Amino acid sequence: MLAYLLRRLFAVIAMLLVITLVTFGIFFLFPKMIGADPALYFVGKQSDPAAIEGIRQKMGLNDPVLIQFGKFVVGLVAGRTYANGTDVTHCAAPCFGYSFKTEQEVFPLLLDWLPVTLSLALGAVILWVIGGVCTGVVSALKRGTPVDRTAMGIALAGVSLPIYFTGMLFIAVFSDGLGWFGRPEAEFAADPVKWFNGMILPWFSLAFLYAAMYARLTRATMLEVLSEDYIRTARAKGLREPVVIGKHAMRSTMTPILTVLGLDLGALLGGAVLTEYTFSLHGLGYNAVTAISDHDLPVILGVTLISAFFVVVANLVVDLLYAVIDPRVRLS
Repeated sequence: MLAYLLRRLFAVIAMLLVITLVTFGIFFLFPKMIGADPALYFVGKQSDPAAIEGIRQKMGLNDPVLIQFGKFVVGLVAGRTYANGTDVTHCAAPCFGYSFKTEQEVFPLLLDWLPVTLSLALGAVILWVIGGVCTGVVSALKRGTPVDRTAMGIALAGVSLPIYFTGMLFIAVFSDGLGWFGRPEAEFAADPVKWFNGMILPWFSLAFLYAAMYARLTRATMLEVLSEDYIRTARAKGLREPVVIGKHAMRSTMTPILTVLGLDLGALLGGAVLTEYTFSLHGLGYNAVTAISDHDLPVILGVTLISAFFVVVANLVVDLLYAVIDPRVRLS
């Protein structure tokens, strides 16, 4: 198990380095190729050439891109010092640079936005896994019945409707119309009850989309598993149906669900853009959209790398869970 874990950790580190190199090149090399100047984004269009050149010197934008990348990677591990003569600024590790818009360090900004995205993603994932898997299992066991058709019809609607539509619909009906739920305004530390009430609609809006997909995936997988020989053998031995389903069928059914869950949760932790924008939740996704409109390259780069980190780590966790469920994975 230790050797398998070390192999997977080495692969994760290598993947993160490749992602960092490609992302850094896109954000700092590609603009130069199309005639854009990152220094101009930092100082603004009204600045004089001397100020722009000073920023180039301080930020190291005149260096070859590989040297810039090397300094960026070192900054992530050990921090970085930006200097132009007597103008010296130190960026603590992990250093993602400074926002072109606010001139603040990017990493503390990411830490401020992350709890919003984290609370949205974790609350929604609990709802959609429980709702989607249970719905899929019931539909598979009631195949062809009105229960199955109704559940899959709702799932089809959930997959088809864009999240900004369902989000605005939930706001109009349950918040503005019925007044049952509030808007996500309060912080958890200030008022936990009001915070929870404001997060219910974002959670259900996001979970409705994913629960629909998980219900369809669970139903298809469960139907395939129920036709296997070992399920018929378990029933022939006289095992009760809850044991057959819960102990034998669900174990095989959960394997593809874990795979998809790792990808989905990793992507969501990087920023659920549409949900955050629909409900004005100032998390990673919302601020990434704002940074794109402001050409704030360090913030966009930071959000992209954080998203990639969560996706890679989520897949590592899924691989480890595979190794726990099926020992043959550790030997492959």
